[in-house]
Amino acid sequence: MPADRLKVDVEGRPLELSNLDKVLYPAAGFTKGEVIDYYTRISPVLLPHLADRPVTRIRFPNGVDDKSFFEKNKPAATPDWVRVETLPAPGSTKGRETIDYVVADDLPTLVWLANLAALELHTPQWKVGEHPDMMVVDLDPGPPAGLAECCPVAVLMRDRLADDGIDSYPKTSGKKGMQLCCPIAGNQSADDVSAYARRIAQELEKEHPKLIVSKMARNLRPGKVFIDWSQNNAAKTTVAPYSLRAQRAPSVSTPLTWDEVEAGARGRKPAVRQFTSAEVLDRVEEYGDLLAPLLDGGPELPAR
Repeated sequence: MPADRLKVDVEGRPLELSNLDKVLYPAAGFTKGEVIDYYTRISPVLLPHLADRPVTRIRFPNGVDDKSFFEKNKPAATPDWVRVETLPAPGSTKGRETIDYVVADDLPTLVWLANLAALELHTPQWKVGEHPDMMVVDLDPGPPAGLAECCPVAVLMRDRLADDGIDSYPKTSGKKGMQLCCPIAGNQSADDVSAYARRIAQELEKEHPKLIVSKMARNLRPGKVFIDWSQNNAAKTTVAPYSLRAQRAPSVSTPLTWDEVEAGARGRKPAVRQFTSAEVLDRVEEYGDLLAPLLDGGPELPAR
């Protein structure tokens, strides 16, 4: 066996890891071995959020400074123990009717994906064979607005959703913005969820036009926070909680407390920011899984 390959057993599954010393985050000197270590250590809180959801991967074989590619279909030489679900492919750019999706339900599959340099893991708002059980509100700041400007918008959105009995849980995107995740009943279509999210976004834009925009046009976004309600489209995915992101440092889509977001909305420290993988492991040690309530289901959305 080549010196750069290592045979391991992960929960009874044989894996051959390769190029563990390969640097995937050059600015931070963060290697593929460290990526695998992070995903292994974060797996107790990450795997429940991946369970039963087809996972789209963004792979960076030569690191974040080089080319990447989206991968929905199962890769070549997928082990026979990896769960694969053949599902309709709405909006496929390649004209496919179905895609053989990987479902990362267990640690061996997660380690296998990390070994393929699948740094980013994205999932839809629905589980295999079911309607959406989560609504996502993506807060996308238009420069020069940033994460700080997302905080007051997040609080406004939280309070408005609470009026309808909808709980929301914040996380960073791991890049420039923030997302609110809302557990819902799972008996309404993606179109219904998108329509509701759009209506609330439009209400808030009308009330706070200098802060919020709900329209897709990019020329309207500078200096404002775009509330992207369209993330709830059945064909779209959102970065999974605790997933790495392809930034200079190994940043992570990180669950936040509402105390942190409210402090950010008031401009107080400690300000909300993007967190690295090491910091996220420490946060999980301190807080546990702040997004655990997403796993317990939620209410039906109000009718239009």
